[in-house]
Amino acid sequence: MVENGQTVKIHYTGTLDDGEQFDSSVGRDPLEFEVGSGQVIPGFEKGVLGMEVNEKKSIHIPSAEAYGEPVEEMIMDFERSQLPEGMEPEAGMQLHMQGPQGQPIPVKIVAVSEEKITIDANHPLAGQNLNFELELVEIV
Repeated sequence: MVENGQTVKIHYTGTLDDGEQFDSSVGRDPLEFEVGSGQVIPGFEKGVLGMEVNEKKSIHIPSAEAYGEPVEEMIMDFERSQLPEGMEPEAGMQLHMQGPQGQPIPVKIVAVSEEKITIDANHPLAGQNLNFELELVEIV
């Protein structure tokens, strides 16, 4: 039975409340992580606790236990002149900005005007409830 501190391997398929699939380990190696270490979203960790090897189950994770609600401060305007030369921004386009330690941060352009672009640096699944089909493959 899965407990905090154990490393597990799990297959999963994640869907939104409307049934749209956003991720799956099917056809890949199972996800391996240490339960309780914060490597995955809180609701996913809670869902795995107590599972037995080969057990399958469905879990529903409210947005607060997933990627949280969108944060207004993560939606920002930039001058178009700050974009790379020749780039034609379009709403929906995915970009990467550099974080404080140089790490790439994925962002999405949400609006474009003559002089500015508006980007959203919230996680793409912020504000979404998530559903997972889980199968515990192994407790390492």
